[in-house]
Amino acid sequence: MKLKKSASNDFLNEIIEIVNKKSVITDIKKTANYYKGFRFGEGKALAVIIPNSLTELWKVAKTCVQFDVIMIMQAANTGLTGGSTPYGEYDRDTVLISTVKIKTIQIINNGKQVISFPGSCLYELENKLKKYNREPHSVIGSSCIGASIIGGVCNNSGGSLLQRGPAYTEMSLYAQIDENQNLNLINHLGINLGKNPEEILLSLENNTYTEDDIKHPSCSASDNEYQKRVRDINSNTPSRFNNDPRLLFEASGCAGKLIVFAVRLDTFPKQKKEQVYYIGSNKTETLTSLRRDILSNFKNLPVSAEYIHRDYFDVCDKYGKDSFLVIHKLGSEIMPKLFSLKNHIDRFFSQWSFLPLHISDRILQTTAALFPNHLPKRIRHYRDRYEHHLMLHMSDDGVEEAQKYLSVFFQNHEGDYLECSEDEGKKAFLNRFVAGGAAKRYHALNPKSGDIMALDIALRRNETEWFEKLPPELDKLFEAKLYNGHFMCHVMHQDYILKIGVDTDEVKNQLLAFFDKKGAEYPAEHNVGQLYKAKEGLERFYKKMDPTNSLNPGIGKTKKNKYWQD
Repeated sequence: MKLKKSASNDFLNEIIEIVNKKSVITDIKKTANYYKGFRFGEGKALAVIIPNSLTELWKVAKTCVQFDVIMIMQAANTGLTGGSTPYGEYDRDTVLISTVKIKTIQIINNGKQVISFPGSCLYELENKLKKYNREPHSVIGSSCIGASIIGGVCNNSGGSLLQRGPAYTEMSLYAQIDENQNLNLINHLGINLGKNPEEILLSLENNTYTEDDIKHPSCSASDNEYQKRVRDINSNTPSRFNNDPRLLFEASGCAGKLIVFAVRLDTFPKQKKEQVYYIGSNKTETLTSLRRDILSNFKNLPVSAEYIHRDYFDVCDKYGKDSFLVIHKLGSEIMPKLFSLKNHIDRFFSQWSFLPLHISDRILQTTAALFPNHLPKRIRHYRDRYEHHLMLHMSDDGVEEAQKYLSVFFQNHEGDYLECSEDEGKKAFLNRFVAGGAAKRYHALNPKSGDIMALDIALRRNETEWFEKLPPELDKLFEAKLYNGHFMCHVMHQDYILKIGVDTDEVKNQLLAFFDKKGAEYPAEHNVGQLYKAKEGLERFYKKMDPTNSLNPGIGKTKKNKYWQD
C-alpha cells in the first residue's frame, strides 16, 4: 500500500536527516539520469537517495523497511537490460538508492584479495592493483563505461577474460529483509568486524580491523571451477549463464534482492608476456575447429578470444570512433563523466521540440569524422578480406604454444592470421569493446530503423552451428543484425535493429524459441533485468533472498506485489 502524503513527507524528512537534503533528489529533471537505463528501462520513483557511507546506507534501508517502501539498488547504471531502474507500477512507494559515493576499495592479503564497497568501479580497482602487479576479474569491456564491481557480482557478469569465469564470491556483507519484515545485517566477509550492525559497518568503513581479524575460510572468492568447465567442449550445456544454480549464492547473482555493502574478491597475477593474434576467415568451420583444438589441446588457455562479424566491425568503426579515441587517448576512467555530460546535453536540448533528437550523438558523430583513420592498416585489410574476425590474446608460455599451432593450422585451413604489434592488438580489442555504445548510436542516427533489441546468448559447449542462420520469414524483419561475443565461452552478444513497424515482443519471442531449440541459455551474463523472464530456479532464488519482495520487485518479469502475491 502506498503512503499517504503526510506519511510520505515524514518518510522523506527522516531520510533527509540521515543523508542531508542535497542527497535526496525529487526534481524530475535531476532524477532522469537515475531512472533511465543505459540502453533499456525507464520509470519513476518517490526519490533518488544517495548515501555517503555504509552507515548511512544501513540507516536509509532501516527507514525504508519501517515505512514499507520498496528499494531499487543502483550503482553505475551501466546495465543493458534495465535491472537497476524503476519499471512500471508498484504496489508500494519506491525509492532508488544510488551507491555511487560509496567508493572505497581495501587491499588485503598483499594484493591477492580486495574488499569492494558498492560504488567502486572496475577501472578504479585496476588502477589500485597496478603496484601489486595484479589484475581484477575484468579489465576492459564493461570497465570502459564504469561498471561497478558489486554490480558485476550481483549479476554474475562474465566479462571477456577466459581464465577467470563469471564474477563470483561466497564472501560478502549484506542486509536481508526476512519474512517478518526485519532487516538483518549478515557478515560473511570472513573478517571479524564486531557484533552489532553499526559496529560492523564502522569498523569496515574506518578500516580498523587488523590482519588477525582476517580469516581464510574455505569459501570461494572467484569461480575457481571455470577453466575445467569451459574446456569440456563435448558438453551439451553452456559454460556459463545467469540461471546457473552453481553460481547463485547470497550476493552472487542476487540482482538487487539483497542490499550488498561489500564483497571480498580474488585478484589475479598480471601476465609477464602477451601477444594478440588477429585471425580472419570466411568459413565458420575454420573458427569452430580452432576453438575446439585450443580448448581441448592447449596447455595454456587464452587470456581472451573475442569474435566480431564484419558488419559489427563496420558499425564500431564508424559509430564507436569517438569512444575509441577518448578511451585510447584519455583512459576508460573518463567515460562515466562523459556519459553524464552527454545525458545533460540531451535533456537540455529536449526542451525545444523543433530540434532533432539525439543532439549529443549527432555532435559526437560529426566531430569524430574529422579525425584521421584510427584503425591499423593491416586490421582494415583483414576487414576487407574476411567476414569473421577473432582476436586471440595469449600470455606467457601460451604465446609460443599459439604461434606454433597457428603456423601449422592455417596451412590446412581457409583463412589467415596476423601477429599483432602491441598497438595493433590494443586497437583491435578496443574496436570490439566499443560495440555496445556503437550499436546504440547506429540505431539513434538511422532514420530507417525500428526498435533495437540486444540479446546475450549462451550456446552449448558442443555447438558447431554457432553463427546464427534464421528462417527467411524471421530474417526479413531486421534492418541489421550485429554479432560479437566471447568465442571460447560461446557467449554471443547479438544486437538486432528491427524494421519500422515490426512488433518487437513478437520477434523477440520467435528468436528465443529459436534459441530454445538449439539448447541455448539466456541471458548469458547481462542478467534478466526487465527484458527476460526468470526461469523457475532463478525465481526461487530471488524469493529466498527477498521473501517480502521489497527489493527490486518485478525483476525477471516476476510478481511485484508484497510477499510475491498476485
